[in-house]
Amino acid sequence: MTWSEMQPLLSQACSETLTMVLWSTLIAVAAGLPLGLLLVVTDRGGLVQNVVANKAVGQVVNIGRSMPFIILMVALMSFTRWVTGTTIGTTAAIVPLAIGGIPFFARLVETAVREVDHGLVEAVQSMGGNTWTVVRKVLIPEALPSLIASTTTTLIALIGYSAMAGTVGGGGLGDLAVRYGYQRFETQLMWITVAILAVVISLIQFAGDFAARSLYSRGGRSGPAPRLRLLKAKEPAAADVGKVA
Repeated sequence: MTWSEMQPLLSQACSETLTMVLWSTLIAVAAGLPLGLLLVVTDRGGLVQNVVANKAVGQVVNIGRSMPFIILMVALMSFTRWVTGTTIGTTAAIVPLAIGGIPFFARLVETAVREVDHGLVEAVQSMGGNTWTVVRKVLIPEALPSLIASTTTTLIALIGYSAMAGTVGGGGLGDLAVRYGYQRFETQLMWITVAILAVVISLIQFAGDFAARSLYSRGGRSGPAPRLRLLKAKEPAAADVGKVA
């Protein structure tokens, strides 16, 4: 197969892979972030301790993480057909990819948030901050570099999942490598596909590491910023009391 014949195939496969991975990552992050935060705040000693809810959510996440992706795709075929109207193609592949990525990202979020200095949480609570304030102004900003690294890890994992999705009609580079590289013995095309995946993953990892390092270099975690914002909010009131006195 000549390069002129391979080029349109590779372009279409790259487009399908990027579509699958980007959309599934957005869904996984949007659903996995609150799920990971829920695992932290409902744990023992958490902001809204609820052991029963924590164990239930944790068990659901563990089941989702333990299921091999190829089995998950098969198990979700009926749901995928209900959502997209089909079980074949790029759009259909987004459903199992997103559902497989949610518990994966949720555990990474849990780990990242648990690293936040509990002293900052206590400081904000002592100033009258409620649970939402602590989550919004302390937990998420403080864990942001780790959350970016977690998103990068999830994105790379979903690229690997997308290759498996291609083997069952999901399209993308995985489908191209199997149909042409393996079944039609187009070894050159298969190795080009592998090289493209390696380059894409390297670029994503570099971008994610750069973003995380940039946040760390600006002072690491956000430090006393949440505390200072709350203090500034209270300073006018304190000044008014002094004037009255």
